[in-house]
Amino acid sequence: MGALHEGHLSLARASVAESDVTVVTIFVNPTQFAPGEDLDKYPRRLEEDVKLLGEVGVDHVFCPEAETMYAPGSSTSVSPPKISRKLEGEFRPTHFGGVATIVLKLFNIVAPDVAYFGQKDYQQVVVVKQMVRDLNVPVEVRTCPIVRDNDGLALSSRNIYLSPEEREVALTINRTLSHVRQQILDGQRDGFEVLTEMRQMLIDGGVTSIDYAAVVNPDTLESADPIQLPVALLIAVYVGKTRLIDNCLVTA
Repeated sequence: MGALHEGHLSLARASVAESDVTVVTIFVNPTQFAPGEDLDKYPRRLEEDVKLLGEVGVDHVFCPEAETMYAPGSSTSVSPPKISRKLEGEFRPTHFGGVATIVLKLFNIVAPDVAYFGQKDYQQVVVVKQMVRDLNVPVEVRTCPIVRDNDGLALSSRNIYLSPEEREVALTINRTLSHVRQQILDGQRDGFEVLTEMRQMLIDGGVTSIDYAAVVNPDTLESADPIQLPVALLIAVYVGKTRLIDNCLVTA
């Protein structure tokens, strides 16, 4: 959706390294924002974004107007898979309908062979992969690792909203993931105890509120208790008024 940072650019670099032609789509999609979310204030820096992508070696940037993607009278949308209803879907019930619709439309227009998505939006990748399977879309979806700042905070366009004090609080998220990951690698298999530890660390760290902290099967997103590797640890919290998400995979 623009306001590119190194996390986005890492996806472009992966495509440039592996593909003959790389196209980046930039579109702040109104249908994945619920009323009251930050659509109007979402950062937009198209000229700077295009310059950065040129330096990375991207061949084309597709940045349509809203009227192009949603023509007057448009009423068709994609119903996302059931896996979208939990976690993010519980707190943002219209979000994945907007995501699935715009991703399919962009796939139809650009017609990529391979599409690169970031692990940071973990549930989004799972939803897109299932949509591609269910609707027989001829594209391979690849997942690229989370890119973090030197202090461990996952890169996000929303990080610019954080005050210095709030950024210190936000570092609790990755500390919690790292701590719990190590517990699991050390043999902890009680999912309830892990969740309790996650929530307590986040509260002690000063987050404003917790939407969810979850230990789930990485493919189905079903709760993992008892824990059987691999698992995904997923967190969504508010720091001040800024909603942040992060995750990590724990494998054998």
